Amino acid sequence: MTNETILKFNYPESLIREYDHWVVLLRPAQVTVGSLVLASREEALRFPDLSRDGFTELRIVAGDLESALSEAFQYEKINYLMLMMVDKYVHYHVIPRYSAPVRVGDGEYTDESWPGPPDVTRALDLPGGALAAIQGRITAAWPG
Repeated sequence: MTNETILKFNYPESLIREYDHWVVLLRPAQVTVGSLVLASREEALRFPDLSRDGFTELRIVAGDLESALSEAFQYEKINYLMLMMVDKYVHYHVIPRYSAPVRVGDGEYTDESWPGPPDVTRALDLPGGALAAIQGRITAAWPG
């Protein structure tokens, strides 16, 4: 199942991994290197509306996601933001956090909000190809 929230975040081009109840997508506007969207495939408008199987699978997906981001970019902290102010179906913005710059290709990118809350209204200025490189590193690091 694919809902409009998933489509808004450039599915299927942004796809990192699909599960029965969840998809992990590369966030088109990278707040920090490796920013993701973890979106429910269900048409749940509220967190408690998720199915029991969706909740059970969320634990597995979060573990895989954190493992892959850790291997790909060695984040220090991770923020899961369930804002749902614009996109109505249950989803999280997953923002890895860094105290030092992160290198991707020829560029270094700083977490400008560290150690405070991430500013999801700002995005990194990435050159062409950097987004694909980030997606490739996360996909290659995915468990299993």
